Amino acid sequence: MVGRRRPGRRTAACAVLAALLTGLGTASPALASPEDEIPVTEDDTSDPGRPVQVEITRIEPRTIAPGAVVTVGGTLTNTGTDTLTDLDVRLQRGEVLTTRAELLATDADPDPYTDVSTPFQEVPGGALEPGDSVPFAVTATVDELRMDRDGVYPVLLNLNGATGGGERRRVGELSTFLVRPAAQPAAPVGVAWLWPLTERMHRDADGRFVDDGLADEVAADGRLDRALAAVERLPEAAPAEGGAPVPVARVTLAVDPALVEALELMAAGPYDVAGEDDAGRGTEEAAAFLDRLRAVAADHPVVALPYADVDADALTAVGLPDVVTRSLPGTAEGTAAADAGTPGDATGAGAEILRDVLRVEPRTDLAWAVGGSLRADTLETLRAGGIDEVVLAPDGLTDGSAVLGLDAGGAAARTTVPAGGAAVDALVVDSGLSGLVGSALQVPGGTRVAEQRYVAELSLIGLTPGADPAGQSVLVAPSREVDADPTAVSAMMATATQLPGLRPATVAQLGDGPATATGELAAPTEPGGLDPDGLTDVVAAVDLRDALAGAVVDDPAVALAPYDAAVSRATSAAWRDDPEGFRAGAEELRSTIDGLRRQVTLLSPADGTYSLASADAPLVLTVHNDLPFTVRVELQLQTRGNALTVGDVGAQTLAPDQRTTLEVPAEVRQSGRFGVVATLTTPDGEPLGESVELQVRSTAYGSISLIITIGAAALLGLLFLRRLVRFLLRRRRGTPEEEPPAVALPPTRSPV
Repeated sequence: MVGRRRPGRRTAACAVLAALLTGLGTASPALASPEDEIPVTEDDTSDPGRPVQVEITRIEPRTIAPGAVVTVGGTLTNTGTDTLTDLDVRLQRGEVLTTRAELLATDADPDPYTDVSTPFQEVPGGALEPGDSVPFAVTATVDELRMDRDGVYPVLLNLNGATGGGERRRVGELSTFLVRPAAQPAAPVGVAWLWPLTERMHRDADGRFVDDGLADEVAADGRLDRALAAVERLPEAAPAEGGAPVPVARVTLAVDPALVEALELMAAGPYDVAGEDDAGRGTEEAAAFLDRLRAVAADHPVVALPYADVDADALTAVGLPDVVTRSLPGTAEGTAAADAGTPGDATGAGAEILRDVLRVEPRTDLAWAVGGSLRADTLETLRAGGIDEVVLAPDGLTDGSAVLGLDAGGAAARTTVPAGGAAVDALVVDSGLSGLVGSALQVPGGTRVAEQRYVAELSLIGLTPGADPAGQSVLVAPSREVDADPTAVSAMMATATQLPGLRPATVAQLGDGPATATGELAAPTEPGGLDPDGLTDVVAAVDLRDALAGAVVDDPAVALAPYDAAVSRATSAAWRDDPEGFRAGAEELRSTIDGLRRQVTLLSPADGTYSLASADAPLVLTVHNDLPFTVRVELQLQTRGNALTVGDVGAQTLAPDQRTTLEVPAEVRQSGRFGVVATLTTPDGEPLGESVELQVRSTAYGSISLIITIGAAALLGLLFLRRLVRFLLRRRRGTPEEEPPAVALPPTRSPV
């Protein structure tokens, strides 16, 4: 255990100190030896049946100064089945911690809290019945706790009481920390926050709402409502003369454009929800949330996440880097959005959404890696798409823990990552502080205990030996799905403005701060990513999309932007935790995009038969383009035998939502019925719609029939001419025409 002294040494030091104080006659009567005040039955911390749940709501002051009075208060709840009586509580202090490494070591090897103990103090209220709660408070002076050194002191709140059988024992406990910061830290710490405002997708591939869950998230006490409230509740600094109040710290907001787009659709109202007869119920909530978000964005920096916060690593791994690029906010190729309008010259559609709706200019060159790690080829795709800086977790780098201030040298969130022969700027998240923020609601003892741990860790970073005197830096960035307690989180955000040695910073300012070496990109220890079966459908859908793009006359990126947005929503990183939902969405995406090519169709006559009136009459076909954009197609015709030949009409342009008539040159060699198979394709040969089998009927003479007919007529004419000539010759000679011999005819009546 780094920096952790063994309990034996602590006990020996405590015993020596007690002996010296006793010999000098200076021992305080309020302090007795641990052996005198901690009976074995009370210290049996292995007892899992302690029935009292302790919640701390008050630790004052947050940091300790000489001569201060410490107050720890909260609520005690009897979760057992027996009535508890004679409740009293005290504080027990452990050995002072002076480095962050020592603090982290206590997580695996808790301090025995035997250095100093205060006297028990009675909890008012009498008996505590099962299910009941009672408030409590315990106080002690800094001198009583012997907190005479800068550092962090582990403290145990020890609750004793009598059970129904009269046995007195420890019935509850909770550990926390008391902090005595250095008055003038050698290396001040800049603290920046990257605060996510993202949500799983609630729309299908056509952009329709599949549920009204987003309305719940932005309504009062919804997850997104609490996340935004945490920033709203930051204290305000005194305004400059004539100016408006501003927050004491600026929090960088990481906003998903797809979320803002969905909220704008809801706020415009009414909007339909699948399976619901009535319109969605979130119009007012969405409008109010957007108003609040605009106000917050006016005071705090905004970073545009990729549209739908796509899982870039998962997409790159299956050969879909173009999907990643189309979602990026910092390139004109980032066209994924429900609105197919033309993006700006240098930014993508996602940035346009935030610019138009929030009325701010978002940062577009920062990418926050989902899960904290990036593949090397993903990083190359991001760089090509306008990303200049990435945010990673410590385990996303081979030596990422170097940024945490666990060793001499201090904490520095800034680093560089080698990529393609160049160095890419990177910021490394402090995973400990970030995880603490994200789990504050689940911390035993309540959010005030989580807040105190946050203060303790930051204070110890400021005490790191050998830190750069120019300063240190940390980046706090909880997980995307953070479920925040607004009061606790806003207090943590404001901590850097209230404690000595800490200063608030923005994410952009960290890029100019101290740096440290962190090695190279590392494969994640627990690879996440999207479900493989669902990704198979996504790959098929993108192949269909690319095939259709070859037929689009105008800019395919603009024409297909709504469908690119659908691909991004279907591959959002939020689906990592819902593989079943991802598979269903991917299947629906494939079906939807496959349906696009079916909207360019050949129309058959009612009876499926075309009639040609002449041998060279054209074959007239009708094509319907039901797509909202113009496409260029080619017509492929296959005939059986040689009786009918057709010409090539070349590429044909079909206007959106219209029918077009095509006249195909044809030549019939004989009359009759002929089978023809007609297929529409893109210029690249990819099929559109379904092939249509037609019957062509011709009543005209073909070339062979015409030759036979003419030949027969000519022969008949020659025979007639021969007879005429012979008649004329006999007449000139005066030779009567020979009469044919008489032929006996059968009797007309029966001889009987």
